[in-house]
Amino acid sequence: MKIDRLLGILTILAQNQRVKAKDLAKRFEVSLRTIHRDIEYISMAGIPIVTYPGGNGGICIADGFTMDKSILTSNELQNIILGLKSLDSVMTGSQINTLLSKLLPESDRFISFKDDIVIDLATYYKNSLAPKISLLRQAISNKLVVQFEYYSKNGKTKREFDSYFITFKWSAWYVFGFCRLRSDFRLFKLNRIINLELTDNYYTLKDVKDNQSDLEAFYLTPGKRNYATLLLDRSLEYVMVDTYGQDSYEIIDVNTIMAKWDYINEHEMVKTILSLGGGAKVIAPPSLVDAVKKEIEKIINQYK
Repeated sequence: MKIDRLLGILTILAQNQRVKAKDLAKRFEVSLRTIHRDIEYISMAGIPIVTYPGGNGGICIADGFTMDKSILTSNELQNIILGLKSLDSVMTGSQINTLLSKLLPESDRFISFKDDIVIDLATYYKNSLAPKISLLRQAISNKLVVQFEYYSKNGKTKREFDSYFITFKWSAWYVFGFCRLRSDFRLFKLNRIINLELTDNYYTLKDVKDNQSDLEAFYLTPGKRNYATLLLDRSLEYVMVDTYGQDSYEIIDVNTIMAKWDYINEHEMVKTILSLGGGAKVIAPPSLVDAVKKEIEKIINQYK
């Protein structure tokens, strides 16, 4: 996206005395013409850009110019700091704290130090999660193949993987990229990855089609969609509100609500129903009723 590239160019210019346009074009994988146009946009935004010709020339920000934090409103700066603090919950090292110290004003005259929103992206897994994210970011930056062992419903497998991006979705962290074992794009949950290591092998990015990068498609198991009808004890109403929303069920009487859930994987649906305990009863379809009964019988036999 152009805004991401413009911010990236500004960051590079702020950290270097002079940068050649061809190096910026190579860094952001765009044409020289695009870089020159980006520089014009930056200049139009009020940031003085100087261009020097010749072999030792390049592009730089005019001497003596510094970015004034006051160009950001209080709410804008608070949102930036909120985002940085949320990232700090899954990052190792002091980079985030260093950046925060540059952004925070010397007093709370402009912005309050008191947080009204606290986001912890690591939950219980920061000790193992943060190193994984750090290593994967290194792999993405340098285009290095990683190898790891992965746990799935089919057991444990060893993978070699070209990492494309890391994402926080469905209340968990994932990495998307190209799996060399399956010769296809895959989405791996970071909590299920163990023994993650960098290799010395480099990879080249492959073209990703829209349907291949659709993360929702990875979440849903391919197959025929079915619909389950359940009667739930009213004490489980909060589960429906939390998971599906206030309009996802019907109140039958003072003690009972009726819900309809769509599902593809019957095994996963059975686990969800059993997690509700005795407060849930499946009405339809008959095949799901039988599947729940069989699982309950297996559990009972475990304790005989």
